[in-house]
Amino acid sequence: MRIDPHVLLQAYSIGVFPMADDRDADEIYWVEPKHRAILPLEGFHLSHSLSKLIRRDRFRVTANRAFAQILALCAQAAPDRPSTWINHQIEAAYRDLHAAGFAHSIEVWEGEELVGGLYGVAIGRAFFGESMVSRRTDASKVALAWLVARLCFGGFTLLDCQFMTDHLRTMGAVEISQRDYLQLLGAATGGVALGAGAGALSAGSGAAAALAFAPLAGDAETGSPFAPSLTVSGPVSGQAIAQLLTHTS
Repeated sequence: MRIDPHVLLQAYSIGVFPMADDRDADEIYWVEPKHRAILPLEGFHLSHSLSKLIRRDRFRVTANRAFAQILALCAQAAPDRPSTWINHQIEAAYRDLHAAGFAHSIEVWEGEELVGGLYGVAIGRAFFGESMVSRRTDASKVALAWLVARLCFGGFTLLDCQFMTDHLRTMGAVEISQRDYLQLLGAATGGVALGAGAGALSAGSGAAAALAFAPLAGDAETGSPFAPSLTVSGPVSGQAIAQLLTHTS
């Protein structure tokens, strides 16, 4: 049974999200963690090594250019992750949300090969990170750094990471109670209408997401979407991303 996109958005708005036991599971279940991992945007930890990697522009980074491919890559089994919570039903649901303008992706490329990235859902000024994937060392870290920079520029106030991991903790994530999380969630999504009907979906994520997920490096863009102090000619560079992160952390 396909997940109704309106139901999925309503679930996010109250702090609930879907999971499955494995890739081929027939059913999903709804999760509301008692403790929530979030990454305070002003507290993102940009290590010297990651800053150096980003400034070198080893990888090309884009947004919403290969959403379906990132989603499929996140759903694939890997040596360090033999099973996945993204079943076919969930995969179809996020494709629907992407088509409606609510689900977004960051893609990391090495040449023409997709080697990492992440995807999630945006409502108002809240971004709900769903999954990250890396097929090259540090590709997912680069994706997260670009995401944080773009969310800061878009005026987001909440980056929900769902569950704490050692990887996220090293990058500045903290764990808070569900009660505290719901307060942050309400402030970040306040005023966003998520009622049923085509109009609710056609509205998309909102102005913050439209700004945050504007074309990134590698897309057909002219000039930088960042603040005047970071204006550059041509695609957004890793230098600009690292500079913005340094200013906000």
